[in-house]
Amino acid sequence: MHLSIDVPDLDAGLRFYGRVFGFVETARPFPSMAILDANNLTVCMHAKPAGTPSSEASTDPRRYDRHWTPVHMDLHVRDLDAVIARVRAEGGAVERVFRDVGPRPAAFCSDPFGNGFCVIGERAGAG
Repeated sequence: MHLSIDVPDLDAGLRFYGRVFGFVETARPFPSMAILDANNLTVCMHAKPAGTPSSEASTDPRRYDRHWTPVHMDLHVRDLDAVIARVRAEGGAVERVFRDVGPRPAAFCSDPFGNGFCVIGERAGAG
């Protein structure tokens, strides 16, 4: 299984996900596509210009402002506060943080390209 992430600028996408989560580029099969290792999950990052069709079956153009999607990544991390700080430092947004709701602390975030994701911390007392 792998995950695909569209970004308008491949180098900027690699920089964000590398600096925030430690994703490592392992291959560049095409100039507009990079393969990353995301802690044993393969991520395919694709450079796709804004305004291009998202698929042949859709009239919805690709856009990189903040957008809602029913499918997103949940990234489990050891140090939630450190990751939140890196998201902000690298140009992403932290939209909401939950510390006392649910079984684990979590944050709703987006990358600089409008793609949403959640960061899930460890349970209280874990570590």
